[in-house]
Amino acid sequence: MTLDIVPSGQACGATVRGLDLRTIDDELVAEIRAAWLEHKVLAFPDQQFTDDDLERFTLHFGPFGQEPFFAPIDGRVHIAAIERRADETSPLFAENWHSDWSFQENPPDGTCLYGKVIPPHGGDTLYANQTAALAAMPQELRSRIEGKIAVHSARGGYAPDGAYGDNDADDRSMRIRPSEEAYATQLHPVIRTHRETGEESLFSVLGYIIGIDGMDDDEARALLAEVYAWETREEFQYQHTWEPDMLVMWDNRCVLHRATGGYDGYDRLLHRTTIGYNAAVPASA
Repeated sequence: MTLDIVPSGQACGATVRGLDLRTIDDELVAEIRAAWLEHKVLAFPDQQFTDDDLERFTLHFGPFGQEPFFAPIDGRVHIAAIERRADETSPLFAENWHSDWSFQENPPDGTCLYGKVIPPHGGDTLYANQTAALAAMPQELRSRIEGKIAVHSARGGYAPDGAYGDNDADDRSMRIRPSEEAYATQLHPVIRTHRETGEESLFSVLGYIIGIDGMDDDEARALLAEVYAWETREEFQYQHTWEPDMLVMWDNRCVLHRATGGYDGYDRLLHRTTIGYNAAVPASA
């Protein structure tokens, strides 16, 4: 079968039409994976998913990833609700650019997000293609990050004194669970090679990256701010507009993403799984 793929015309992203993802076989899974690696973000409209269907689809692409600071929805272990009520006053969740859980030893390969309640306007998700950002990066800047090892941590968001910690708004609907574990650190190269495609890409962003190993803090922050300004430029972005019953999957290894608002007064609910690090996938030659 040849997939009906419509590229976004932006820096990444494509829509795949005409599939019922509840009934895909191994051949279709391989085609979807190839399209996912090429376009980095895939949207599948008109999917009538149950939570079982969402979990089953996720497992076609790898094991479940770990959600360290989210409590799952009732009756599930691997599904989290990305939720905001119409009357909620808490700051918007995930409004800053990030790569999911980059502070883990083996960050997830990807993320699946299924739209259950979608407001009539607003709530777009922005993605930034980090392969394209690196390829276009001025050589002078690239030379200063070649070989550098970034220090990642969740402390800014999920520590008790973080953005979603003890002083977060009382009416947040999402089940965020801050913890002392967020102070831990993990090292990853600033430039990583994608295991499946062999392409080089920037990995993660200032926020989850709190420093550069062996570099003075002030010097590291200045360099990271310069990289941030480059990697989030508009020419590397794709703006995704949601529809009810739409499934979106993205490659966490080579794109950043962030939430946007603009839907005050409306409920919004999506169910999320993570595609964990898949050691069984053969690395690119």
